[in-house]
Amino acid sequence: MNLSKTEILDRCNAFTENTLMQTLDISYIDVGEDFLIAKMPVTPKVHQPDGVLHGGAMVALAESVGSAACFVFLDAENFIIRGLEISANHIRSIASGFVFAKAQFIHKGRTTQVWDIKLTDEDERLISAVKLTTIALPKPKK
Repeated sequence: MNLSKTEILDRCNAFTENTLMQTLDISYIDVGEDFLIAKMPVTPKVHQPDGVLHGGAMVALAESVGSAACFVFLDAENFIIRGLEISANHIRSIASGFVFAKAQFIHKGRTTQVWDIKLTDEDERLISAVKLTTIALPKPKK
């Protein structure tokens, strides 16, 4: 994609309208040569009953940033990207503030991709380590 950093982030954020990402207040905040970063506020609406961030919300954040990274770094014009598998190891609890998710390739194949996604708090402490596998399928011919 031959777009500026601002244009890429604007496009990623525009895709969140009327989606789970909007419901969770996920926003894309940084992009580089080999990464995309998103953030999500940690509020009661994403807590589990005991007042800390729900693991499912962390996984939703991770899959969202990994899928958006596919849009940025793969040929999204000609391919449909889908998640195949996701695994998460939750390391630390967080009850407030923001959680950040940084997606980077482990493997960038033509058909399958593997992403390393680290979720951290505002002090860059690891909250969750996630691995996401995606597949790029050719869009049907019109």
